[in-house]
Formats: sequence, structure tokens, C-alpha cells
Amino acid sequence: MRFSGLGGRLYRGETSINVIGNRKRWYLLSTAFILLSMFTLGAKGVELSIEFKGGSSFTVTAPNGTIEQARDAVSKGGYTDELRIQTIGDNKIRIQTGVIEQSLSNSIQDSLAAQFGITVESIDTQNIGPSWGEEISRKALQGLIAFLVIIMIYLALTFEPKMAIAAIIALVHDVLITVGIYALVGFEVSPSTVIGFLTILGYSLYDTVVVFDKVRENTRAITATGRYTYGQATNHAVNQTIVRSLNTSLIALLPVAAILFVGAGLLGAGTLKDLSLALFIGLIAGTYSSIFIAAPVLVQLREREPAIKALNQRVLARGGGSESPSQRMQKKRDKRKNRS
Repeated sequence: MRFSGLGGRLYRGETSINVIGNRKRWYLLSTAFILLSMFTLGAKGVELSIEFKGGSSFTVTAPNGTIEQARDAVSKGGYTDELRIQTIGDNKIRIQTGVIEQSLSNSIQDSLAAQFGITVESIDTQNIGPSWGEEISRKALQGLIAFLVIIMIYLALTFEPKMAIAAIIALVHDVLITVGIYALVGFEVSPSTVIGFLTILGYSLYDTVVVFDKVRENTRAITATGRYTYGQATNHAVNQTIVRSLNTSLIALLPVAAILFVGAGLLGAGTLKDLSLALFIGLIAGTYSSIFIAAPVLVQLREREPAIKALNQRVLARGGGSESPSQRMQKKRDKRKNRS
């Protein structure tokens, strides 16, 4: 099968994007985003939902209600501490408080019912104690750690340990950037967010495995042939998979963007925004890291090996270090044309 267009030229080596050679640029860009994320986390922190920190939630159906009315009702109910109020769609208001006693919860419900002219039974109330929130937080952290450990074992057995290290670095890169953006926009970190994190980690890993599988194919006998340096062969592998990765990510981003901007933004489906934001940012970061972080990190790790060092020196000694696979292929085509 012969591919056409830019993707076909990249796959055949007729043209090339120097991803590996420009790795310092990608590192600087990622470092800037990570530092911004760390600064934002330190300055603002992340807003945890009541499922993680404990608290009470009251959802009121009030088509003409306002946030100010809800705040006033909670204050009259006797609660004056930390409070979070948001609208859900066009007819609901959700009020979240810290951990409170049952008596105070009943008082707030009575005040909300009086304020909006509804019955207490129509108020959707959720009370979560601090111990339950701590348990949920611990389970979420355990799930994330277990995911990373299993992934490292899988990659080390399927490919090689250095590929596992490079993949984990890319995954940590994705999580830091996504969490930083969460802190910046002020969205809540809820169980849906954790599901979103695990989903994007799996997607990023899939993208990285596709790239690494091609790298393994292109470098299987590289020390024996000695035609290209390890970096050149890896760069060619990245070019062969880059269009596929971008197309796959674009297709995945379209429905996620619809959920985030249409469902959560225009229609006000607040329960969707935690999941959709994590997916949206994570898909972009995961695609970027699998191409511009994982592969360059792998090259740096492999180039420390004596065998790869010797290979690179042999190629450079023959003057091959300045030529990419695409340039060599073009020279061969030119020679064939001249002969004919």
C-alpha cells in the first residue's frame, strides 16, 4: 500500500521533521508549561469536590432563582463558613458547604425551601463525612500509582526498560500540565476528573506505544547495519507515525470539545465539565508528549549505552551523521535517474 500526501512522504522518508534534533526546544516548551502549572498549583491549589474533602451538597430546582438568593438562604440557615454555589443548566442551583452536622443541614434545607418556595423533599441533598472523603482520595491515589506501576512492567516486558522510563516521564508530563490547567481555571477535581485522568493516561500511553513500536522496528538491527545513528532512525519512526497520531487525536478531540464547549458551556451541564476538561487538555498534552517528549527522552537514554555510542561514532566518521534517511533516499533516487 502506497500512501499519498504529506503523510506518505513522511512515511517513505521523502521529507522529514527533525523532532529529535530539536528536542531542546520541546523540552523548553514543556518546562515552561510545567513551571506555570507548578506556580498555579502553589498559588491557587486545586478545588476538590466534596467527594474528596467531605461536605454537604444541596441541589435546588428553581428556574428563576439566583446565586445571591441561595447565598442569603444558606446564611439564614446558620452556615457562614466556606461556600461554593453554581448554576446547573437553566433551572438548578447547587450549593456546597464544608462538613456540617445533620441539624445544620436540616436548617439549611428549610431555609432554601422557604427562599425558593419549594418543598424540602424536592431538594437533592448529599452529606459526605471527612473520613469518607479521605477514603476516596486514598483510593484515587492508589489507582493512579497502580496504573503507573502496571504500565512500567508492561512496557519493560514488551519493549525495554528505557522505553518504560521514557513513557512514564511523558505520562507525568501530561498529568502535571492537566492538573495545572485545572488549578488555573478553577474547576473542581471530582471522581469524574480522576476517571478522565486515567483515560488520558491510557490514551497517551497508546500513542506512545505506537511510536515505540515503530522505533523498535526501525532500530532492531541498527548496530549491525550501521547505516543511521539511533537518533536518525528514531526520528524517522516518529515521522512515520506523526500523521496517524495527529489524525487520531483530532478525531478524539471533536466529541470531547462538543461535550466541553457545547454541553458544559452552552447548555450548562455542569456535571460534564470536570470530565470533559480533563479529556480535552489531556488528549492534547498526551499527543504532544508521545511525539515530542517520549521519543527524544528515549534517544537520550539509549545514546548513553556503549553500543549506541560506538554506532553513532561509526556513522559520524563516514559523514552520515549530517544526513537524514530522507536525504539518503533522495540521493539514491538521483543516482538512479542519472544512470538511466
